[in-house]
Amino acid sequence: MRGRSRGSSSHQRRILAAGWSLCETEPGACAKPADVDESRWRGIARLGTVAAALRDAGAWSLDGDARRLDAQDWWYRLHFAGLPAAHGVRDVLGFDGIASVADVWLNGELLLSSDNMFVAHECALGDRLRADNSLVIRCRSLDALLAERRARPRWRATMVENQQLRWFRTSLLGRTPGWSPPAAPVGPWRDIWLERRERFDLTALHTRARVDGDAGVVELRCVARPLGDAPIASMTLVVRAAGHTHRAMLERQGSSDEFRAALRIPGVRLWWPHTHGEPHLYDAAIEVACKGVGEPLGADLGRIGFRTLALDTTDGGFAIAVNGVKVFCRGACWTPLDPVSLRATPEQYRAAIGQAREAGMNMLRLSGALVDEADAFLDECDAQGMLVWQEFMFANMDYPADAPAFAQAVEAEARQLLARLQARPCVAVVCGNSEVEQQAAMWGAARELWQPALFHETLAALSREALADVPYWPSSAHGGAFPHQASAGTTSYYGLGAYLRPPGDARRAGLRFATECLAFANVPEAETIARMPGGPGLRTHHPQWKARTPRDLGAGWDFEDVRDHYLRELYALDPHRLRATEPERYLALARTVPGELMTEAFSEWRSGGSPCGGALVWFLRDLWAGAGWGIVDDQGLPKAGYHYLKRLLQPVALFITDEGGNGLMLHAVNERASPVVGELTLRAYRESALVASAARKLTLASRGVLGLSLGELFDGFLDLSYAYRFGAPVCDLVVASLHTETAEAIEPAVHFPIGRPSGVNAQLGLSALATPGGEGEVRVKVAAREFAQAVQVQLEGYAPDQAYFHLPPLDERWVTLRPLPGHPRPATRGQVQALNASVPTHFEVLQ
Repeated sequence: MRGRSRGSSSHQRRILAAGWSLCETEPGACAKPADVDESRWRGIARLGTVAAALRDAGAWSLDGDARRLDAQDWWYRLHFAGLPAAHGVRDVLGFDGIASVADVWLNGELLLSSDNMFVAHECALGDRLRADNSLVIRCRSLDALLAERRARPRWRATMVENQQLRWFRTSLLGRTPGWSPPAAPVGPWRDIWLERRERFDLTALHTRARVDGDAGVVELRCVARPLGDAPIASMTLVVRAAGHTHRAMLERQGSSDEFRAALRIPGVRLWWPHTHGEPHLYDAAIEVACKGVGEPLGADLGRIGFRTLALDTTDGGFAIAVNGVKVFCRGACWTPLDPVSLRATPEQYRAAIGQAREAGMNMLRLSGALVDEADAFLDECDAQGMLVWQEFMFANMDYPADAPAFAQAVEAEARQLLARLQARPCVAVVCGNSEVEQQAAMWGAARELWQPALFHETLAALSREALADVPYWPSSAHGGAFPHQASAGTTSYYGLGAYLRPPGDARRAGLRFATECLAFANVPEAETIARMPGGPGLRTHHPQWKARTPRDLGAGWDFEDVRDHYLRELYALDPHRLRATEPERYLALARTVPGELMTEAFSEWRSGGSPCGGALVWFLRDLWAGAGWGIVDDQGLPKAGYHYLKRLLQPVALFITDEGGNGLMLHAVNERASPVVGELTLRAYRESALVASAARKLTLASRGVLGLSLGELFDGFLDLSYAYRFGAPVCDLVVASLHTETAEAIEPAVHFPIGRPSGVNAQLGLSALATPGGEGEVRVKVAAREFAQAVQVQLEGYAPDQAYFHLPPLDERWVTLRPLPGHPRPATRGQVQALNASVPTHFEVLQ
């Protein structure tokens, strides 16, 4: 089955996950299964990639053996029982994905050859299935295949270790040493299954859910063939939600086996990204009645949603509207939750996407440099109201689209992916590739080579045919005089970041949409450092630390150098001296640097006058423990950047921008469908003493951004931005707060007119009171007599719902600590630490 189908009540599927054996041979040493020495086979715990199987056996790990998995041929073998003979059935052996070039034998007969990791295969078995069967897979050495002579590319992809990877449809993960761990995907990375189909078989399934006025319309077509002696009597499309059931008969098209239906649902509930509304979904299925069979049989189509999408590219812009409302798309670039197995459970997807949702993110990008995700990922994005930027798995390289075999493989791959995306409300953009245009331009290729027909014609046409309602975009960086121009189309924005531009570049660049941005070597928490090779005493310039610091291949710098540049800029301190003499102080400051820069950037991009339609951070999650690009570590523990973003990305948010001689500007965002009413308060401090304050009633209209010059709140002139420099600064801290009528917690906006504090103080007056909460939680009230900077509440075995927040003088804040799994005896003594406090404040959990 293809497309939306999740299986049928008349089909029996068995996942072939257990009982496999694995062995390796030299490339080309064995041509067929009988050539493999029997003594070489070793049992494995479960079917998966070679790296995952070796890891399960304790024979390999990311922390130890760095062997090249592409260097050998790898063989998998399974002995399995067949199905009893039956009349009128169809037995199918399915392979949902094998990396990368593979041959498959069933009972000694070659069943399948595959050269595309991203293509699934179904093999009808007929009489080839026996009572006892032997299934063997050979995954050929990619290194050996890459050594064969082929035409050179017209430009180089500097992040890729071997340019001839462009000929092979496989992931760049594990093959880009500057930023991905050495776990190249080899072997079955998705399920292998045996299915017996009875009564009927559905193929060529195409589903579309669209909005027409106040109604939702489901259009479905498929090919249905009876199996056995009972012909298909009728087929019915069924859609259910909120206690209502809607039905439409599928009509046979002439004398063919093709059926079609269009079902209209009046008063349809729209699907929204969670930042703007509720992600309403409907359950869809096909009921099939066969003559002579009692109850109708069912084919599950999963859940579908109704929403409209529009892409506005006026004047070189890029903005997405959902249901007629412009959405500021913010979030991060997704990475596999396990880069070794490339698998995750539905529960793991639910937690990881929920973590992004809690941070106020409403879009995740699946980059062409990585892998497609399973249907369970899309299910969760649909359910949680998370938009998806979906790319075809192409990145940076000069792909040989003119080679007929390559083109044919790409078309099959594209059609399968697009079929999986049909009627998925979460899918907001389908994109041809990651940075191919940018790489060609930056390498110096002629302009006519920047826009290959593969992405501008072939994949564009296939996408329009399969997903008529979803915008197609040719490349992640596209538009303007050159592909990576920030002020036109979409771009990989690293002005603030790798290109060492000052924070003001976030505005000056005129960014329209960043498909990736703000990549830093984000320092993890102490718990993560303890899991790295070398343990808790590991220092940032140790080779084992540097091995996991992202960098561009061949560059004389890495992303820690970028972070250190900004540490000096933000705090006026020498990072090299700090690292050598005060390593823990250095790490504490370094953790906050990306978050402070993200605050600068998103305060500009979400302001009312900004042309920016969205920005996605590169990455959401690290691929392994270290100071990687992720704003959470490889196991999901948030880093400082996550907590900063969580304050910046909420649907109702406040920002302060410095307009120079025009003073400070407050930007208040309300993305919800109803207005927000409350009182705005402004406080200005000098050395923690309150020097000015003001208040005003404020109403934030629905779906809008309000701009307010803070100078309007005072009877006289106050140089809050210290632009005119008449004597000493009026203040060194400005805090804007919104207290709503519903007592909703809105994060205050904090601004430092003369720069961020970089010293420490022993007299902050930090205090903490901890009390038990429900479901094992602990609630901690934190207060400070003086300004407390980047405050953390730490209790072993717990994760805080907020951290690295700035606490104004005499303010207090409640922090909820949630118990982490795997800690049967959580601690009862914790501490509160501020960046500008010389010592932490300890607390006991009161019982």
